[in-house]
Amino acid sequence: MSGSEDILETARAWRAEGERVALATVVETWGSSPRPAGSRLAVTGTGRLAGSVSGGCIEGAVADVAKQVMESGTPQLLDFGITDERAWEVGLACGGKLKVFVEPLA
Repeated sequence: MSGSEDILETARAWRAEGERVALATVVETWGSSPRPAGSRLAVTGTGRLAGSVSGGCIEGAVADVAKQVMESGTPQLLDFGITDERAWEVGLACGGKLKVFVEPLA
């Protein structure tokens, strides 16, 4: 089973336990990005996480939006970008851009 399938299986198990779950997927990258397109992060309403969309640098922001998406039921497309000059300040090794699609799981 690939890492992506493991995350989907974890999300499925959480749903089976009665948890609200949102799934975040990297849909586009440009320049240097910590994770490739297709990388996933599952988030529950109680704060459990599985997977990664950034190696840790934007996970908190994505998890916050995931909770909003679970409440509203409305998916969101997030756009993150950073210049090489600011990259070290926020924990990225280099600059780059990525888009993350966050959707609630039914």
